[in-house]
Amino acid sequence: MDDRGTYEFVGKTTEEAIKNASLELNIPEEELDIDIIEPGSAGIFGLVGTKKAKIKVIFNSSDKSETPRKEDGDSKSVTTSSMEKETDSQDLNTAKDILERILELIPAEEVTVTAEKIDGKLNLNMTGDTYGLLIGRKGRTLDALQYLVNRAVNKALDKRIRVVIDSENYRQRRIKSLTQLALKMGDKVKKAQKPMTTNLLNSHDRRIVHLTLKEDTGLDTSSRGDGMLKKVLIIPQKAAN
Repeated sequence: MDDRGTYEFVGKTTEEAIKNASLELNIPEEELDIDIIEPGSAGIFGLVGTKKAKIKVIFNSSDKSETPRKEDGDSKSVTTSSMEKETDSQDLNTAKDILERILELIPAEEVTVTAEKIDGKLNLNMTGDTYGLLIGRKGRTLDALQYLVNRAVNKALDKRIRVVIDSENYRQRRIKSLTQLALKMGDKVKKAQKPMTTNLLNSHDRRIVHLTLKEDTGLDTSSRGDGMLKKVLIIPQKAAN
């Protein structure tokens, strides 16, 4: 009776595919009988020509007392947790590497990128941009970098995951500035009883204005315009009614 079984595993690299196989089959990497089907390719920033690595593993169940995918509750929990940490680390490294490669092309000198995962998002922070080159006017260069990195990361990882890029704590400073602006404009609208509009804002900035004034019963807000950049119209409730 033939106890040999064949399994296929994928990863961004051959090494990752082998690690996945080792974890899933609960067999040390050096004991795996492996055939490489596809070595994988990183492509250009993960956007063009990306191919996952694929391997075939021949598993002989008579060599092991355990069959694949059969583990007790505790070991399964530990393995799952370990795999999640490994995945998080790989996701962060991929996002960090893509941003650093883009910065090399700008070029941005003496800029350091750190990465951490918070609330399911990959947060990349750039330090050393003392002149605000990577932030740009009203954060538009930063937003463009974030858009490009998001596209590249989602393509490279083949899954939807949000990447947030910040530089010198600009995002928090921007939130504070927009909150103060929204409150100030809201007061003017209520006093004059006439609508006012903000300058053109991206979706994230518009959301801050909307949320800041959401609980003010004397005001209503709505977005106006076409495209990615729109204005926020702040309306006194009497006018809205």
